[in-house]
Amino acid sequence: MKELMYKEFKLSMHPIAYIFLSLSALLCIPNYPYYVTFFYTCLGIFFVFQVNRENCDVYYMMALPIRKRDIVKARFYLVVCIELAQVIACIPFAFIRDKFILMNNQVGIEANVAFIGLSFIMLGLFNFIFLTQYYKSGYKIGVPFFKSTTMMIIYIVIAEVMLRVIPYMRDYCDSVSIEKQIKQIPVLFLGLILYTAITLLAYKKSADSFDKLDL
Repeated sequence: MKELMYKEFKLSMHPIAYIFLSLSALLCIPNYPYYVTFFYTCLGIFFVFQVNRENCDVYYMMALPIRKRDIVKARFYLVVCIELAQVIACIPFAFIRDKFILMNNQVGIEANVAFIGLSFIMLGLFNFIFLTQYYKSGYKIGVPFFKSTTMMIIYIVIAEVMLRVIPYMRDYCDSVSIEKQIKQIPVLFLGLILYTAITLLAYKKSADSFDKLDL
């Protein structure tokens, strides 16, 4: 697996995915829907799959003495690394926004602990829809990406509505004060747990589909 991961980062990784990490700076925009930051993360993942499809990466990998499930596992590791890198890159910009931009976000959730937790859930759902759909064919990416990004839009709307109608979220999850962010920690942990569970489920389903695929 170490060799496969080396190949993923050296040959499969698209440079745009690194560039999109800088878009964590969008969190510094005073009034902005901050979930859009992670849309660019998913767009970067889409470009990774697109360039590998055009380079016939799956056929190259099939020629190697490795299991088909390991091909899927290596790509999942790459996707998770991209997503976690984006989350980590968001943290300093969220801190800058909270400390130096002294105004509330009028168009969505604040850049806070709850936002990170809720974004983890969104990324997990993206992984489940996009990756499981992709590995049914091994080459189709347009429809899976359309389905997954449509889900993201629906999720963002639901998350923002919940922020205003659920008392706990309304009272604590749209604030950047230290006291209230401490009370947002359960949302972060829930997001991490769901992200992990959904992504593992996506891997199992994707690996099963790819194993059965006749290439």
